[in-house]
Amino acid sequence: MNSVIDTAKTWLTDFFDPQVKKEIQDLIEKDHEELKERFYKNLEFGTGGMRGIMGVGTNRINKYTLGKSTQGLSNYLERVYPDQELKVVIAYDCRHNSDTLAKTVAEVLSANGIKVYLFSELRTTPELSFAVRHLDCQAGIVLTASHNPPEYNGYKVYWTDGGQIVPPQDKEIIEEIDSLRYEDINFKAKEELIQLISSEVDDAFIKASVKNGDFNAPGKDDFKIVFTSLHGTSITVIPEVLKQAGYKHVTVIEEQAKPDGNFPTVKSPNPEEPEALEMALAKARELQADIVIGTDPDSDRLGIAVRNLEGEMQLLNGNQTMILMTEFLLEERKKQGFEGNEFIASTIVSTPMMHSLADAYKVECKTGLTGFKWIAKMIKDHPDQHFIGGGEESFGFMVGDFVRDKDAVTSTLLACEIGAMAKANGSSFYEALIQAYVKYGFYKEKLVSLTKKGISGAEEIKQMMVDLRESPFKSIDGSEVVRIEDYNSGEARNLKTGETEKLDLPKSNVLIYVAADGTRVAARPSGTEPKIKFYISINAPLQRAKDFEKVSAELDAKIDRIIAEMKIS
Repeated sequence: MNSVIDTAKTWLTDFFDPQVKKEIQDLIEKDHEELKERFYKNLEFGTGGMRGIMGVGTNRINKYTLGKSTQGLSNYLERVYPDQELKVVIAYDCRHNSDTLAKTVAEVLSANGIKVYLFSELRTTPELSFAVRHLDCQAGIVLTASHNPPEYNGYKVYWTDGGQIVPPQDKEIIEEIDSLRYEDINFKAKEELIQLISSEVDDAFIKASVKNGDFNAPGKDDFKIVFTSLHGTSITVIPEVLKQAGYKHVTVIEEQAKPDGNFPTVKSPNPEEPEALEMALAKARELQADIVIGTDPDSDRLGIAVRNLEGEMQLLNGNQTMILMTEFLLEERKKQGFEGNEFIASTIVSTPMMHSLADAYKVECKTGLTGFKWIAKMIKDHPDQHFIGGGEESFGFMVGDFVRDKDAVTSTLLACEIGAMAKANGSSFYEALIQAYVKYGFYKEKLVSLTKKGISGAEEIKQMMVDLRESPFKSIDGSEVVRIEDYNSGEARNLKTGETEKLDLPKSNVLIYVAADGTRVAARPSGTEPKIKFYISINAPLQRAKDFEKVSAELDAKIDRIIAEMKIS
């Protein structure tokens, strides 16, 4: 505890604001447990940025922790681009303090002689990614904590291609940040270098979204959409995108339309959670709508609900929407004629069905680590190839390469195009999904997240990963484990032959079991939340659409057995 107090006392110098010093002094005198949580470690700038609880301390999001990261980024940009005018664009979401923290970040950049384009009001993450290239910037920053609870905020850094930073930039920026003291932060803004931006970028982004997501689907006049922004940024752009694409029946959930960092109508502003879409689902039932779409606070994730075979609204998961969106884009590309250089993309914890889809269309499916920055890197590293689209299980998708991060704006339009076209052809979004299972195999996935908060929780998660590596499962639901992929060591081991092979991806704390029957179970500690996540994927053939319910129930039962066997409920 003495070391924690010593660290806290370094924040009692005159460099820090008086209210900050007072709060720390009070904690030193009255609340050692809270002091420990705030100062026992530095909030790390990870390989994409920072995310954490807001407040005073080294393990919190505040003007000093963000200021230090921004100073390090400024130093790095000056070193890498010594003879160029440096430009950075900044956006922020609806969270508490996002606007003031964004202004602080802009001030530090300007203090270091860097031109800053700062959005005048909250904007979506995909628009920030688009703006980096549109404004010819070397970097971009968005202040957001995505779908985390209200007490969180965060800071993501984008590079010249519009994608989040990847090797070698990420490690080099981290080294620069780690070499600094808080007193090295230059807070003396040069206001003349900060330019507010608004409609000029909005108009270009909306035009690009419509161009990439509108396929002139028939039946738009008869397609009913219910949309909720869940108190987030997407309200600034999605209704306008749908309008310009020709959709006339769009109902916005007004109770959730006003941006609000408290997210007052939901337990969590996460479209992965069925509860978050309850208001929209109720409105859809009232209006007999065809589709419900909800987005998270920074509008990179989207949740979709469509009518199932019984006519009830059913929330789809990220793997299901990814498959249908990718198939649709591939089919549209097929109409133009494949050139032989196309590829789709996904991640190691997403559905293997993407590979079955790629095989059917004879295109490449590239697979990367979790996170769209790796898909952006694929696009950057292979300029001779044409990226069709791709996504990951966590309710994110990217349509083409004009945005280099998951994009709920264009994906919302694409989902409506798929639904409208299917309805006009006497089918539905859901029936199209079932037909995909018939064609490519019925893959079903389940994500199990275990929350382990605080210092003890972090240790528990660490031990769970150790146990999974040192005492691996020999079988899963009666099927022998034949392969273990350890992305931390960078090796995959064939348990039948004992042979190992190198995994051609950067190292990451992910472990994947592969069973003889095609079952895959991946374990991965979250990089942004106090959670360990288990991704279960199983599959079976589906010979006929009318067998869907029967095979679906069998796969559900198998998943339940796996969860019980692995004790991860």
